[in-house]
Amino acid sequence: MDFDFDPEAEAIRSEVLEFLATELTPELVEHLYRTGVSHEERFARSLGARRWIAPDWPSEDSAPLDPFSVHVLTDELNKAEAPVYATATTMIVARAIRAVGSEQLKADVLPLVVTGEITIALGMSEPEAGSDVASVQTRARREGDDWVINGQKMFTTNGHATNYVFLLARTSAEGPKHKGLTTFLVPVDGPGVEAQAVYTLSGERTNIVFYNDVHLDDRWRIGEVNGGWQALMISLQDEHSAGFSPHLARLLEETEGWAREPRGVGGEAPIVDEAVQERLTRCATDLEVAQLLEVRTTWMEANDVVPMAEGPMSKLYGTEALVRNAEDLSELVGPDGLRSRPDETALRGGRIEHALRFSLGTTIYAGTSEIQRNIIAERACHLPR
Repeated sequence: MDFDFDPEAEAIRSEVLEFLATELTPELVEHLYRTGVSHEERFARSLGARRWIAPDWPSEDSAPLDPFSVHVLTDELNKAEAPVYATATTMIVARAIRAVGSEQLKADVLPLVVTGEITIALGMSEPEAGSDVASVQTRARREGDDWVINGQKMFTTNGHATNYVFLLARTSAEGPKHKGLTTFLVPVDGPGVEAQAVYTLSGERTNIVFYNDVHLDDRWRIGEVNGGWQALMISLQDEHSAGFSPHLARLLEETEGWAREPRGVGGEAPIVDEAVQERLTRCATDLEVAQLLEVRTTWMEANDVVPMAEGPMSKLYGTEALVRNAEDLSELVGPDGLRSRPDETALRGGRIEHALRFSLGTTIYAGTSEIQRNIIAERACHLPR
């Protein structure tokens, strides 16, 4: 079996690396780190100019990229920690709009999504409804041709910086809880929408967003009334397949770089120590497995097979491997590795230290490890709920 990518995908890799060398400037990297916001409008429009926000969608002047080329594109952007979180969540929503949105909504929104002129954040979780999104209490009630929305959402990352929020709201209290939900596209600059910053352990900015008597025209509804669960499942199908191996690859590269540097005057490099080699090898093995699990989901998509359980398998393994190795390699590097980026003496520019803090949230992002295990148990092992 040949696990290498084909020449077309490798050509995309070269293009992406060249793009990053120009667009991801040291000044932008510093800005992203200090603000904790993984979005920058100019960078998003530069991606859009190359058709890299929706690379698998056809256009008038270019053919869509194949799934393996898209995989390589996404991998390299994430490995470089490029500000693509907002464009990624935008595409999660765009696919739902494309599938169940009105023709007017498709015409008004999708062309501007592709160019990077519109970005969309995810408004699903609430203080009392995290992974169990069907328990949301944010309500939307009908008033003539409009809706009035009241409630709050937690962990709406980039909700202060995007144009819209993809909002999951309760529109009926009758029947099963997942049957009374509707999804909307809510403009964030409208009256009654207020985003307050919440900073995570990794320094990332997310938000709690309040909706106080927000009036919304029905044209911003996505899908049928009380049919929001369908739109949500379409959007989450991609999120559960999120790949985290690029972050593990970056951690391994940085730790190997540290291990190759001699310690002290005339000292040996740590990498000559067999114990150091063993720990780096364990990480490299985890990385190989994580990458293969992610490529398997891409192979399935290329063959028109939906990775119903394989996506969650990939996400579960990748994030838990990242946490496990971030802890192990930070211990290997020792106390010197705990100096963060603002400290000029920080090892490897503080990237090992940041990887440790960043890793801890990844088992929550895109569905917790517990949720992933439930999905795998039901879809792959056919166990009861």
